[in-house]
Amino acid sequence: MQNTANNSFTPTLLRWFKENKRDLPWRDTADAYAIWLSEVILQQTRIQQGKAYWERFMKRFPRVEDLAEADEDEVLRLWQGLGYYSRARNLHHAAQQIVANKGFPRTYDGIRRLKGVGDYTAAAVASIAFGLPVAAVDGNVYRVLSRVFGIDTPIDSTEGKKTFAALAQSLLPSDAPSAFNQALMDFGAIQCTPQSPRCVLCPFTESCEALRNGKIGNLPVKRKTLKIQTRRMDYIYIRCNGFTALRRRSEGDIWQGLWEPLLIENSPLPAFDGHLLLLRKQVKHVLTHRIILSDFYLLQTDERPLLPEGYMWMPEKEVQNYALPRLIELLLKAVEAVIPDGLNNTE
Repeated sequence: MQNTANNSFTPTLLRWFKENKRDLPWRDTADAYAIWLSEVILQQTRIQQGKAYWERFMKRFPRVEDLAEADEDEVLRLWQGLGYYSRARNLHHAAQQIVANKGFPRTYDGIRRLKGVGDYTAAAVASIAFGLPVAAVDGNVYRVLSRVFGIDTPIDSTEGKKTFAALAQSLLPSDAPSAFNQALMDFGAIQCTPQSPRCVLCPFTESCEALRNGKIGNLPVKRKTLKIQTRRMDYIYIRCNGFTALRRRSEGDIWQGLWEPLLIENSPLPAFDGHLLLLRKQVKHVLTHRIILSDFYLLQTDERPLLPEGYMWMPEKEVQNYALPRLIELLLKAVEAVIPDGLNNTE
């Protein structure tokens, strides 16, 4: 780590940001609620997709009070397609915390105490909404700082987290924390990307340690390898005189609070009266920690089968009113492909 790089890094970064910053709707407001909402949505989400969801949430819940008063099912349904549904549940709970405390917290520690808010989100909201001098360190920041300053300490180690947090804080200008944090985010997303970074046009070409030593592809360093598990989950969509059966998934597993049709897991297909049709085989659904493999079936019957506890019969035309995992959305499309008039046809 060189002093010259330390001294020139922040002004160089801010000049780059002035010329290249992204035009994002939440940057046109000082509303802490709107800024916090954007940060929660953008976790594990691409900007373009996140922007559409942010606009959808702001239209339906323009104030934090509106979100706090909403039913959890509606929040989950609006979140549908973003994945990581615990974020939606935490968002809803945190909105209720904010309302109960008579307003959005205005300190880093206060923001950090909100349900589901970690160090990065708290720092981002504190600096952007309230101008507090707190460095926000996320994956983009790890990548930029590790390359420019040549730091090979693993970013997922305790030492690494402390090292990068301290460096980011030392570089943060007390008079422009919002611009600095957003500049680092944008620089990592646009310029210093994980693959094929734009090194030729980079303002740090002369001072970047990774470029000088041919280590762009080796930084940042991560020591842990995520173990991916495969899970078998087969689904049967039941049609019975205009009704179908769904169950709300319980706590302690994926898709908590979302709805699903008949799940067959770790057991053979049961025998049913009616016509059972295989719609799709070996559907692959990839999550962060696991891969779901699923066969999709359609059962058409005139008699309601005996189902496990928790399943509820409801009109098929109301299925889309429930929050469903992405995998179940694929199942519904497969069902609709073999039903001429779609699921709204209850005859």
